[in-house]
Amino acid sequence: MKISSRLTLPALLLPAAVLFFSSCGKNALNNLSNEETRIYITNRDSTANFLSYKTFSIVDSVAVIQNNQQAGMELTAGDAQLLQLITVQMEHRGYVLVNKNQNPDLGINVTYIANTYTNIVQYPYDWWNTPGYWDPNYWGYGGYSYYFPPVFGLYQTNENYMTIDLIDLKNAGQDKQLDAVWNATLKGEQVLNPSNYPSEVQAIFAQSPYLQSGK
Repeated sequence: MKISSRLTLPALLLPAAVLFFSSCGKNALNNLSNEETRIYITNRDSTANFLSYKTFSIVDSVAVIQNNQQAGMELTAGDAQLLQLITVQMEHRGYVLVNKNQNPDLGINVTYIANTYTNIVQYPYDWWNTPGYWDPNYWGYGGYSYYFPPVFGLYQTNENYMTIDLIDLKNAGQDKQLDAVWNATLKGEQVLNPSNYPSEVQAIFAQSPYLQSGK
């Protein structure tokens, strides 16, 4: 299996990134809008013949993963909207929606992931005593170096994203393995806000023109 990937950044993100690298401020990324922080990554099995698939089925709810463990399944109004948006995009490309009991060629899984990480930071910063930092000679102490007893602090970061997986059910092998032929990962601020689902789903399918049925 050969995998090929595509990454899409919002159009305004690239100039913002240039500004970030040329800025002296620590929080240049804070100037980005929520939309500008979103990243859409699609991967596909380059050996898959998407024209050979005719039908598909989609899950009836969304799996929720919290801190790398499954927290359950859910179907809110926003979830139902998301599943419908994906269905419409597949139908626009010629695939026919069928019930999961009708032997669909493709199955679609949708998952929300929410992980919280605890990070450790050491003070003083590691740039003490590096070239460019204030030389102790400035204070009249040439040959000295700076020292402060190490102090450790904790902070948390949150990661929220969505994955959409296209599973090949038509060619399920004797090895009891179901191969994914396409995957989309959506990350960034407010990526799980239902009001953003229409533009997000449109974006991932727009960058996957090979998703076409040959019926």
